[in-house]
Amino acid sequence: MVKVAVIGAGVSGLVAAKELQQEGHNVVVFEKNNRVGGTWIYTPKTDSDPLSMDPARETVHSSVYHSLRTNLPRQIMGFLDYPLSKRESGDPRTFPGHEEVLRFLEEFAGEFGIHELTRFETEVVKVERKENEWIVESRGGDSVSQEVFEAVVVCSGHFVEPRLAVVPGIENFPGFQMHSHNYRVPHSFKDQVVILIGLGPSSFDISKDIAGVAKEVHVATKPNPLLKGMKLENVRNICFHTLIKCVYEDGLVAFEDGFSTYADAIIHCTGYKYHIPFLETNGIVTIEDNRVGPLYKHVFPPSLAPGLSFIGLTFRETIFVVIELQAKWVARVLSGKILLPTEEEMMESVKDMYRVMEENALPKRYTHSIRPFQADYKQWLAAQIGLPPLEDWRDNMLMECFKKVIEMNEMYRDEWDDNYWDTIIENGSAS
Repeated sequence: MVKVAVIGAGVSGLVAAKELQQEGHNVVVFEKNNRVGGTWIYTPKTDSDPLSMDPARETVHSSVYHSLRTNLPRQIMGFLDYPLSKRESGDPRTFPGHEEVLRFLEEFAGEFGIHELTRFETEVVKVERKENEWIVESRGGDSVSQEVFEAVVVCSGHFVEPRLAVVPGIENFPGFQMHSHNYRVPHSFKDQVVILIGLGPSSFDISKDIAGVAKEVHVATKPNPLLKGMKLENVRNICFHTLIKCVYEDGLVAFEDGFSTYADAIIHCTGYKYHIPFLETNGIVTIEDNRVGPLYKHVFPPSLAPGLSFIGLTFRETIFVVIELQAKWVARVLSGKILLPTEEEMMESVKDMYRVMEENALPKRYTHSIRPFQADYKQWLAAQIGLPPLEDWRDNMLMECFKKVIEMNEMYRDEWDDNYWDTIIENGSAS
C-alpha cells in the first residue's frame, strides 16, 4: 500500500482516487473548491480580470458557459466501467448539457466514496521531493500544513490559465476584451459588433450564443477554404474571416482577407496553457510551449517515476476514457503489478516521440495531442493494464463528431442518429 496525494477533484482526480483506492492505496485528495467536478462546475463568477492576465487577479477554476453542451455523445463521454447513461430525471439528450455531466461526476464520487477521501477548500501551494518522499504543502482557510506522501498524482486540469492571441495593435483596442474562459452568458453583447479569435469548440458555441443578441459576429480563424463565404444554417449574422491583420486605436479591426469593421468587443477563444505553479522539481519537469516534459507516455517523468505522475494532460480524444486508462495504469504501477521500463528506456521513448514530431514539423504545443500523432495510445494503455482492445465503434463515433465539427454542422448534436449508432454498438463495428 502506498500513501498517495491526488491534486484536484475534477474528472482526473476522481478517477485517479477511485482506481488508487481499489488497488488498496491510502489516498488523500486535495480540492480547493467545496465540491467535486472541477471545470464542470458552472458558476456565474469569472476572473476579476476578463483577459485573465493580471497575476494578482481573483481566479475562477471553471470555464463552463451557461449554454454549454457536450460536443461528444454520452456513449463516449462516460467511463468504461461507469457509463454516462440516460436517467429518467436527467437531461435526456445524447449530447447533454454541463449540468448532466456534473451530476454524473457527483454520482461517481458518491458511488466510490471519493468525498470521504477529499479535503475540500484546501489548496495545494507546494509539492516538492525530499530524498524519496514527497512533501505536500496545503492551505485550508488561514492555516498552512505539510504532509509526507510516497507518491503524488497531479490532476489539476489545464483549462484555467488562458492563452491570448498575438495581434498587432490589439493592446490599444478601446473596446472590451475577454478570454472565453470568462464567458458565461451573451446578454452584455446586445446590439454589439463582436469579434471572436479562433475556431475551436468554445468559439463554435459562443459565436452562436452571442449571435442571438449581437448586431454582428465575426470569427477570425486560420485560412480554411470550407469557410469562405460560408453562413451557418440557422444564424444570419455570423461571418468567417482569415486572421486579424491589425487592430487600430479607434476600434477598427482589419482582417487579412481585406474585410474590416469597427468592433465593440473582442473575445479570445484561443485555448489554454498548462500551468502547474505548485510543483517544484528543480527543473526536471518543465513546461515549454505547452509541452509538459519529459513525460513517458504523457504520465511519468522518467527520473521521478513512479512517485510523480500526471493524469489528464492529453487532448483531442475521448478524454474520459483516456483518463480512466491512465489512472488504472498509475494505480497498478504503484502497487507493483506493472513494472515500468528503466529510466533510460523511458527517456529514450520520450526522445523518440520528440524526434518524430520534429520530422513531421509538429510544434511542441501538439505534444499531448493524441491525434494524429498517437492514435494508438488508448490501445497501448489498455494492453498495459490487461484489458482487451477497445471497440472500433468508439473511434468511429469520435471521428464522426470530428467530421461534423469540421463541416461546421451546427445541428449535428440534435440530428444525431441514435438508432444507427445503437445498432453499430450492438454489432461492435461500423460500416
